[in-house]
Amino acid sequence: MTAQREWFEKDYYKVLGVAQSATAKEITRAYRKLAKEHHPDANPGHEDRFKEISAAYDVLGDEERRKEYDEVRKLGPMGAAGFGGAGAGGFGSGTFRSDDMGDLGDLFGGLFGRGRNRRRAPQRGQDIETGLHLSFADAVGGVTSSVNLPSDVPCSTCHGSGAAPGTSLKTCSRCQGRGSLDDNQGPFSLSTVCPSCGGRGQLVDSPCSSCHGSGREASTRRVKVRIPAGVEDGQRIRVKGRGEPGEATAPAGDLYVVVHVGHDARFGRRGRNLTTVATVSFSEAALGTQVTVPTLGESVTMKVPAGTQPGTTLRVRGRGVPAGSGKKAKAAGDLLVKIEVAVPKDLTELQRSAVEAMAAAFGEDPVVDDPQDDAAADEEVSA
Repeated sequence: MTAQREWFEKDYYKVLGVAQSATAKEITRAYRKLAKEHHPDANPGHEDRFKEISAAYDVLGDEERRKEYDEVRKLGPMGAAGFGGAGAGGFGSGTFRSDDMGDLGDLFGGLFGRGRNRRRAPQRGQDIETGLHLSFADAVGGVTSSVNLPSDVPCSTCHGSGAAPGTSLKTCSRCQGRGSLDDNQGPFSLSTVCPSCGGRGQLVDSPCSSCHGSGREASTRRVKVRIPAGVEDGQRIRVKGRGEPGEATAPAGDLYVVVHVGHDARFGRRGRNLTTVATVSFSEAALGTQVTVPTLGESVTMKVPAGTQPGTTLRVRGRGVPAGSGKKAKAAGDLLVKIEVAVPKDLTELQRSAVEAMAAAFGEDPVVDDPQDDAAADEEVSA
């Protein structure tokens, strides 16, 4: 995996607001909170901040990449200079392989003359990101969907070599196939990537007519994405190895799918719990009743206890976001039902008398509106 120069310059822990000792769960929690706050769909103008947050999570959210990032950061300014920083006179290539870090002697030997015959390693493909819009039900229950991606793929004519069929690559005459050039500086020999062949050690003598020597052609590919149950709006799903193809034998990058969840007229959501509203009359709230409420499956009937107050939330266990599968699966959430009490706007004479009698029984003395006074007021306003 190729470490980027940005790793020396960016403190991704600071970007996400977590300590370097933070657990994977704490990093994910911090990312989701920040991504929701700065998502461009909800906060126009936050695009740069959202990209910075996403870039930080791309690294810290992956166990292997986080380990490499931590190792790179240990090199400090010396490492940044050695790999293309201004303080080193720009003698690095700008990137380095994380597997070179295991032996610093070999690493610096490559800079100062040793390992001159090593060509630049094929570069890993770029990570790419796309969006996927899901219905509320699909996001809660999980679904397998697909995305269409514009992508460069190995040329079908030359199979990625860049050379016309029937021809072959030739050895770069400038670097003699080494992929690097040596600059003698007294006791040391500084090594730079050959600008003619880009470090490959070979050149295309007769370019392929289809790709003009690039070895790539534009295409559209369809990638299946398995969305786990309970995915939240703004969450990023990583599909390993489905990003841009790498050079030659290098691995492809990763695909990150940002999920956009639609609204549902029946439900809201709080983590793994679903929320909904049930409306009852005053008498039902006072005396108790049963109501039928929707769920993701069949509707259920729940008891509303006598004396339930407006705004009370009742719980139907196990009817929220379904449990996932596997060892790390979380328990199913609950359905939270908020009780609202309906107050009738228009009363018949019989209903009005009954309400007045109830008020008297409770020792209340409400200011009773006279319907005739209301009609007179309406006439005055009209006049």
